[in-house]
Amino acid sequence: MSKSTFSTVYITVIVITFLMTIFPIFEIANRAEPFILGFPFNFFWVVLWIIVTFALVVFLYFKDPDRHEREED
Repeated sequence: MSKSTFSTVYITVIVITFLMTIFPIFEIANRAEPFILGFPFNFFWVVLWIIVTFALVVFLYFKDPDRHEREED
């Protein structure tokens, strides 16, 4: 994966996961019912997207084309 493609994918992933937790997209999850894993749905929604963001950033870390150059220093 080229550096420019990687940068585009990384920025897209971060922006999409950020947008899922703010207005107006958050409005689809802004309700207390149903309870999932003991959490109100809106709290579960935010925690879910934090976990998804973390997993995607870790995945992208291993796909980073510059990662091997930095490890050799």
